[in-house]
Amino acid sequence: MRLFIALNLPEAERQRVYRAAAPLREAGFPVSWLEPELYHLTLKFLGNIRAEAVPAVEGVVDRVAAATGAFPLTVGGFGAFPTIRRPRVLWIGIEPTPALRCLKQDLEWSLANHGYEREMRAFHPHVTLGRASEREGAGAFRGLDAMAAELGYCGTVDAGTVDLMRSQMSRGGRRYTLLRESPLKAPSGKA
Repeated sequence: MRLFIALNLPEAERQRVYRAAAPLREAGFPVSWLEPELYHLTLKFLGNIRAEAVPAVEGVVDRVAAATGAFPLTVGGFGAFPTIRRPRVLWIGIEPTPALRCLKQDLEWSLANHGYEREMRAFHPHVTLGRASEREGAGAFRGLDAMAAELGYCGTVDAGTVDLMRSQMSRGGRRYTLLRESPLKAPSGKA
């Protein structure tokens, strides 16, 4: 099974982001745009793992989530990897707050104890909106940088669960299935 650990955005926020990104989609750039039901923040990509390894991963996610207090996520700022002038991935950013960074680090260290390689690249939290064709030259994206800079979007949502997700590819496209939802610890004084 191809698995990853994520923070899923609420449906209303996914729809707001989708509407905000409409000018980018309508500009005709050579990008395969994702449907809003696929919007999420990946915390850890696990890759293909055996079914018998899933319970250990679920246990790690449950423990880390239970030890982490719920926190807000600030969504905003359109960008691209590796660069906006020659993108491969177009995204909307997530503010890298200390709470989010700690959650990511706790997952990395806890999963490393179970044989999963720790991610050594810098953490740039984002929600992927689309993937650009690698065959296109930089000229195909002329004006994308200015357009992305003009889109002023900012939203805040509460992160309440850490989700273990399954990714499947088919002729119909990409599909994500929620395997386990692990609640974050409620703030003091709240049930």
